[in-house]
Amino acid sequence: MLMTRNDAAEKIAAGATLYLAADESILASLPRGNWIGGSIPYFMDSRGGTHSRELVFVKEQDPSVTEVSVRWYTADTLQSIPSDSPENGFSVVILPATSTVHVRYAQEAPDFPGLFFKNIVGWISGVDLADLGKVKPRVFNGLTGESSSEDALVMHASLPPEKSASVGIVNCFKQGAGDSITFPNDGFAVDHCFVNGVQKNLAEYLNALGADTRLPLVADYNGEMVNVSFQNVDVNERKVTLYAPVFAGVEYRLASPVDNYVERFRERIPVDVLNPEFSCNCILNYLYSELEGKKTGKLTGPVTFGEIAYQLLNQTLVYLRISDTRSA
Repeated sequence: MLMTRNDAAEKIAAGATLYLAADESILASLPRGNWIGGSIPYFMDSRGGTHSRELVFVKEQDPSVTEVSVRWYTADTLQSIPSDSPENGFSVVILPATSTVHVRYAQEAPDFPGLFFKNIVGWISGVDLADLGKVKPRVFNGLTGESSSEDALVMHASLPPEKSASVGIVNCFKQGAGDSITFPNDGFAVDHCFVNGVQKNLAEYLNALGADTRLPLVADYNGEMVNVSFQNVDVNERKVTLYAPVFAGVEYRLASPVDNYVERFRERIPVDVLNPEFSCNCILNYLYSELEGKKTGKLTGPVTFGEIAYQLLNQTLVYLRISDTRSA
């Protein structure tokens, strides 16, 4: 699915509807056409984890899609995404990392009306890790040639009655047997928490515990494990910064260690998920599990600064597949 810039341009010129991921400079150079894209130079390819600032990850939309619309959303209009999403179909969302839409979507999406009744997937665009703090992640609308580091871009796609879409996640982490951790407020930045009901400073607690912060906090939502990953633990400032928000009243526990990420990952991929419409994996999985050059089953896609399966996720693979609803 990785190809040269010129090969990607040829597919665009041929009229294909595409989801693209590449370095910002490559996406900015592509011709107009039926595509949306986000900046990132890290990918899970059929040959394994890959870092490239020259290649483009290309996924062609399923030909069964009957209608497509591409829309921009600001922080104040994000809540319209579910209502704009088709009743039978799906929506692919791309948000630029660290933008206001990224923060607002992460904090507010679980409360968007109708969110969990639609098939909404997507990813957080990013940059080369060498450019963190120097270059802003961007999203690109191939139809118009516009790009943005502040707004969200969504491709809504309708399906015929004989087809249906479904969203899946592959999460190698589960709650460990350690302390129960809850929070008094929602947010990405945390000072105090409650450990087994006792108020503590989270940074000091993690430091005293000797916690491996490559392992996320994990919440159990009726059997679905949802990760919240650590960005920074500053004991001096007594503050912890996270890659996704925690939510007040939700019980979290530190994740159990994963002995072999690639093997555990392969075990959790459903055997009938071979060529999904869309998939992506997290940059933290790529880094912590040293996935460059390693294959994670047959699922390929951009390596992202966050994943969307309805709400924002961390350290998770997300996929969307299209199935035939007709009886055999």
